[in-house]
Amino acid sequence: TQRSVRSFKLSYYNEYKSYLSVMEIVYVYTKKREEFGRQCNFSDRPAESLVDIPIDESLKENFIERNPCHSAIQCAPQMSEHEVNTERFETCNRGVNHVEGGWPKDINPSEVEQTMRFRKKVEKDEVYIQAIQQLGRSMEHTIRQNNAIDIYEEYFSDFVEDGSVEPPSAKTINVFRDPNELKRTAANISWYPDNARKLAVAYSVLEFQKSPVGMSMDSYIWDIESPNKPDMALKPISPLVCIEYNPKDPHCIVGGQYNGQLAFWDTRKGSQPIEVSAISKTHSDPLYRCIFLTSKTGTECFTTSTDGQVLWWDIRKMSEPTETLILDLTKSGKPTLGGISLEYESTMPTKFMVGTEQGIVLSCNRKAKSPSERIVASYNGHYGPVYALQRNPFFPKNFLTVGDWTARIWAEEIRESSIMWTKFHKSYLTDGCWSPVRPGVFFTSRMDGCLDVWDYMFKQSDPALSLQVCDEALNCIKIQEHGSLIACGSHSGNVTLLELSSSLSQLQRNEKASVTLMFERETKREKILESRYREMKMKERTKSQMDENVQNDEYEEDVDELISEAEKNFWFTVEQEKAGIEKKEKEAED
Repeated sequence: TQRSVRSFKLSYYNEYKSYLSVMEIVYVYTKKREEFGRQCNFSDRPAESLVDIPIDESLKENFIERNPCHSAIQCAPQMSEHEVNTERFETCNRGVNHVEGGWPKDINPSEVEQTMRFRKKVEKDEVYIQAIQQLGRSMEHTIRQNNAIDIYEEYFSDFVEDGSVEPPSAKTINVFRDPNELKRTAANISWYPDNARKLAVAYSVLEFQKSPVGMSMDSYIWDIESPNKPDMALKPISPLVCIEYNPKDPHCIVGGQYNGQLAFWDTRKGSQPIEVSAISKTHSDPLYRCIFLTSKTGTECFTTSTDGQVLWWDIRKMSEPTETLILDLTKSGKPTLGGISLEYESTMPTKFMVGTEQGIVLSCNRKAKSPSERIVASYNGHYGPVYALQRNPFFPKNFLTVGDWTARIWAEEIRESSIMWTKFHKSYLTDGCWSPVRPGVFFTSRMDGCLDVWDYMFKQSDPALSLQVCDEALNCIKIQEHGSLIACGSHSGNVTLLELSSSLSQLQRNEKASVTLMFERETKREKILESRYREMKMKERTKSQMDENVQNDEYEEDVDELISEAEKNFWFTVEQEKAGIEKKEKEAED
């Protein structure tokens, strides 16, 4: 053993010597192992006097006794604050394929005869029979218990939980951060259509000519339970401004690019787009919105951009659009408005709406007889771009618009004014959407990083819940189809996933009827005000016409008087001249 230890030390010394030849050691610190990291041992023992200092009477002359003596004592507990930066918890998903096992090596599980022969052999074994008998007794006892008491019985099945008692709240579940060093804005969000366990996020820099050099073009699909790493990357040729899942085929995704092109992905075939629209046949400005249409094939969609066009596409053939609409109210044939938001309701397949950057909302009909008749109505109520436009999922004739500093609710038959609106906020509004489960609830996002939840069943003048999601601007929001989760995208690319309380994600008792009455009441009020306004306008117009007629009559009378007076002056002058001439003639005769 000593020889083996010596050989080991020698080999270790040679390796250490070769290591020292490579690395130059400046100074070596040495310390005994017993003195390094030695554990402190404590024990209980009685008190003992270590030092006894006698009193020096001569020192009293140097001091004056203070009587009474006041001393301040602070009784507040001492506290310390520590900050710890922990490492992020990383998760990794792995799959396991379970196959049938437990058979002996000489038995092939795929052969039915061999397995049957082996089963019969095991069933005749005494050990197997004893085990079955023992298990049968415990199994019979458990079955009798289940028959006596139903452990799955619901005692309060008829009780309806009233979620309105719970105050509205929301909590953060996950935060999905842009994995690139150069951060970009989360421009648009789309939820996975089937189980809503994934969401696709489009990343882009929306400021004109502000894209940094070396910026990534990728957008990502995230699993909501895995925030550390994207589930998949989408690699367009230009940054994505909008993204949308196909509701009929969750593997198909379309994205609107900053250069105006429309790209189509099949997630089963990789990160590269399957097809991209031709640059000469597509939008000339960034493609801001894309929505799939209800069709037999499930492959039709339409898009809009600030270039003033609405284009219809079939993703099976994207060489050119199938239809084109020019956003023009003057009927000059040239685009005068820029589209920035779209709305489409599957129950009204021929109708759609466009929100423009001029603050006007256009109601259109795709099946109109002529292109000039496609734009049916216009609603003007915002001072800036209409960033969000959505019909109420329960009342399609009422729709929500978000722009400038307010959010407005409109009735389709009233074009002059909205029926309801929020107060003017201090910061700009960037996006908004209705709740898919509650007809009286909608959400708005602001430039100061706040998410406002408006519940018109609870309060109409102020939001029911105002949540500070982040310290930067919120650019987009998207709610899950079940109404319990909402994703908020920020200016630096962070997507915050929030879970809403049951009072905001469950339909309240008699809410539909109450919201119906509220919308009808406000619509009726606006109609009365609109008719009153028209009457006042007609009266003012009639009065102005009467004033003009009176002025014309007075003007005619003044003209007649002036003419008669001029005639009198003329004849008076003529008579004077005639009298003067006659006088001169008489003087000449005399």
